[in-house]
Amino acid sequence: MSQTTEKVRKTLARRYRAEKRFKAFGVGAIGIGLMALVLLFTDIIGKGHSAFVEYEIQLPVTFDAEVMDVSDPRDEEQLNYGNYQGVIRDALADRFPGVESRLDTRALNQLVSTGAGYALRDMLREDPSLLGETRTLWLLADDDVDLFLKANEKQREDSRLNEKQQAWVAELEASGETRMVFNQSLFSYGDSREPEQAGILGAILGSLFTMIVTLVLSFPIGVAAAVYLEEFAPKNRFTDFIEVNINNLAAVPSIIFGLLGLAVIIGLFGLPRSVPLVGGIVLTLMTLPTIIISSRAAIKAVPPSIRQAAMGLGASKMQVVLHHVLPLALPGMLTGAIIGMAQALGETAPLLMIGMVAFIVDLPAGPLDAATVLPVQIYLWADSPEQSFESLASAAIMVLLAFLITMNTLAVILRKRLERRW
Repeated sequence: MSQTTEKVRKTLARRYRAEKRFKAFGVGAIGIGLMALVLLFTDIIGKGHSAFVEYEIQLPVTFDAEVMDVSDPRDEEQLNYGNYQGVIRDALADRFPGVESRLDTRALNQLVSTGAGYALRDMLREDPSLLGETRTLWLLADDDVDLFLKANEKQREDSRLNEKQQAWVAELEASGETRMVFNQSLFSYGDSREPEQAGILGAILGSLFTMIVTLVLSFPIGVAAAVYLEEFAPKNRFTDFIEVNINNLAAVPSIIFGLLGLAVIIGLFGLPRSVPLVGGIVLTLMTLPTIIISSRAAIKAVPPSIRQAAMGLGASKMQVVLHHVLPLALPGMLTGAIIGMAQALGETAPLLMIGMVAFIVDLPAGPLDAATVLPVQIYLWADSPEQSFESLASAAIMVLLAFLITMNTLAVILRKRLERRW
């Protein structure tokens, strides 16, 4: 008896040790995952936080009508084609009068962004009385100057600015003629070849229109398919075949849907490339399996007693579904739809195949205007050789992550508030 008891104790001890090891492995796995997540967010935020601010240079600018070739500020054609860079070059020459050679003059003029000229044009359009006046203005710095001012002493040694440009910028910085401001361009402009003028508003609008098309198409179709398969479809080989294929489609690589959109939607039906309408249709095809599967699970979670009670009171099958099953299953359906939309928002591969990788400067006004989306914009900036685009790409990733976290949080809140426990 004592030997048996001893064997049982040893066996239990081994089991308890195995259980502790298993728990330790689980905690370690969670710790490694959290560490990787922290490293990822630290890297992204560390590279992208600087893109939310930009530097400006203070210069006294004279709105010289002769230099700008603008005699009448009310003439829109003169305003659009005025030589605003000329008055900026004159302002820089007055600030640094010792610069004489052509090479040094060109280097000096590169301190201010070409976008500063557009700012002068807009100011003159709003206030024509500025013509002939001299005003002290804060002008947008070039991206290389911006990087130099944001860098530490060690990083400044690797700057693309030459020694004279660094000396000029250091002089401006020492005299308080530079300042850091919030980067409004990031949230008010579309893409640009110049990093200091590039923004994500065009990509945000493109993502918005694409998501609207995706939601309008995928949610009604997905819910209708789930209701039919779960409540009305007969159980036979055909419906089993459909269910198997829906489950398989959920695991198909997203680029396959892009190829399908390129071959059928664009090639066969002739819809234009690079428009949110086509992108929304492609993402609808990709999102439908997720919505159908989650909607079917929500419908199955409704107790059979609800259906039986409604039918016992004389309700038809359609009334049972519309008045009782759907309202109770709606929280789970919404959760699945939001998660599917969040997945679609982060997709890049299918949109690359239908041409939404194009360089789009203008802001889209609707789903039929050429546009790009946030993931594709991040891809374009990350692939750019300009160093300033690296921080812009990280900043765009932060914005995209904010949208994804918001959508997933909304899904959790909706589920908690609307779900019923049986």
